[in-house]
Amino acid sequence: MLKLSEKWTIFLIRVALALLTFAAFAQVLGNEFVNYDDTKYITDNPYVKRGLTSESFIWAFTEAHFFMWHPLTSLSHILDFSLYGLNPCGHHLTNLILHTTSVLLLFDILRKMTGKIWPTAFVAAAFALHPLNVESVAWAAERKNVLSGLFWMLTIAAYVRYAKHPKATNYLLVVLVFSCALMSKPTTVTLPFVLLLLDYWPLERFQWERQNQKTAFWRLAAEKIPLLILSAVVCVITIAAQRSGGVLKATEILPLEVRIANALVSYVSYIGKMIYPVELAVFYPHPAFNLPVWKPVASFAALLALSVAIVYLGRRRPYLIMGWLWYLSTLVPVIGIVQAGGQAMADRYTYLPAIGIFIIAAWGTSELFDQWQYRRIILGITAAMLLTVMFICTTIQVRYWKNSLTLAGHALKVTKNNDIMHNSYGCALFEQGKSDEALFHFNRALQINPHNLLAQGNMGKVYTNIGAVYAQRRQSDLAIKYLSEAARLRPDDPDILNNLAWVLATTKDDKLRNPADAVKFATKACELSKYSQPEYLDTLAAAYAAAGNFQEAVTTAEKASALAVSFSQTELAGKIQKQLELYKANTPYRE
Repeated sequence: MLKLSEKWTIFLIRVALALLTFAAFAQVLGNEFVNYDDTKYITDNPYVKRGLTSESFIWAFTEAHFFMWHPLTSLSHILDFSLYGLNPCGHHLTNLILHTTSVLLLFDILRKMTGKIWPTAFVAAAFALHPLNVESVAWAAERKNVLSGLFWMLTIAAYVRYAKHPKATNYLLVVLVFSCALMSKPTTVTLPFVLLLLDYWPLERFQWERQNQKTAFWRLAAEKIPLLILSAVVCVITIAAQRSGGVLKATEILPLEVRIANALVSYVSYIGKMIYPVELAVFYPHPAFNLPVWKPVASFAALLALSVAIVYLGRRRPYLIMGWLWYLSTLVPVIGIVQAGGQAMADRYTYLPAIGIFIIAAWGTSELFDQWQYRRIILGITAAMLLTVMFICTTIQVRYWKNSLTLAGHALKVTKNNDIMHNSYGCALFEQGKSDEALFHFNRALQINPHNLLAQGNMGKVYTNIGAVYAQRRQSDLAIKYLSEAARLRPDDPDILNNLAWVLATTKDDKLRNPADAVKFATKACELSKYSQPEYLDTLAAAYAAAGNFQEAVTTAEKASALAVSFSQTELAGKIQKQLELYKANTPYRE
């Protein structure tokens, strides 16, 4: 039983953790959605924007969303839209509440398992305030991280209850909550292994008498088999979804040795960012074949030396082995051996793995100062200073998530050759009407990676817009220049082809007029739209007339007019009729 003073201490720590977490992330409530994945997950997602309906519910459970099956995450976005619409404040608030709840659960769970209040409080506070976790909390699209984190904590809480009272009903609760974690984010597949680590320390369920050691281990391992089966099923579903979506990098593109090299460097880099959290970015480009050989070699040596030291020291300090293996194991799904996407690493990947390092730091420091006379004062001041630094760094990092421009702009400052962020920055500029600046960043993205399809598509949009403006101004030379480039970048976009064909067919400049190309582009636009758009047929008619084929021009214009009338587009139908009279008189239309 806890003493009254301990109960008050625990209560005050909980209050302090909640207040500090909210204070550190308060700015996020004024942040906007960003154009990096928020559009796919929320703002442009038709199922989310329907709200909570039977169709959206079925979609959440039956389809992989953005190459990942996480139905509970999808449902949470749908529920948020039902409550807040597209007001970003509400979506950010949900993320913050989920993170804060996980912080409090971590404190309670670890305290109950270890019986230690202050080391546990430090671990929870570091988890709450570390700037590496800003990405998980401040990014609306990263709901899957904070939601799976909550179910991760709840699974451990249910498991601690089962370990103390091993009944079937308690075990079924573990299975149920773990299933929710998997349905929030597939990377929680490593949780059964973490539960086995908790059996070692601090639950101490292993029987370390020599004659019972193997029996105890295999019994506890067998206990996790139902959970491992669930993990295996989710792994199969996730790999199938990512393979079908084309996001898994083939070994021909990134050979296994390149992935292993990057993984080794990433393991060490994550620890470095936990200690010195600067130059954090939403996207770190993969170095591919440009990684210097010395980096993976040095990283392997460092990891090996650390592992040997931890195993040696961990014989009497089990928290070292548990914390280290927690860190190493929970990063396995995202360390890049199975490479999905173009990132080398990501801050959000450390959301749960970092807890293992925090445990080592908290218990290790406590033991280090164990014999000091002013131990409590020294530890208290040290912890306060560290947490203050984390708090300040987190508040600064949250500012970068204000909007798409600040997020991508910061990433470009702290990384090199980042085509993804050049594209994102260009999109943000384009939305503000800064087409020339947007073009610069789309061009830069394509210089870095000529195969960046998003940048190609966005470049096409900006040429299209500029070309349309010049077309309206009757500046045919510039209109043709930009629309031709847009058509090269987006050869299957019927709007671009139609606009280009119209200028080529109707310009008054004899040197620029090109009836043959006009017919070619207009025909392709009609084919892509299955001859269902009166505007495209109107352009094709004008192209035929420019080429001197007035019979086809009349026939096509009549079809366009009839289609416009059927769509109640009376203004367009009237315009086509006037042009039709010209074609009947063997006269082409000129702008």
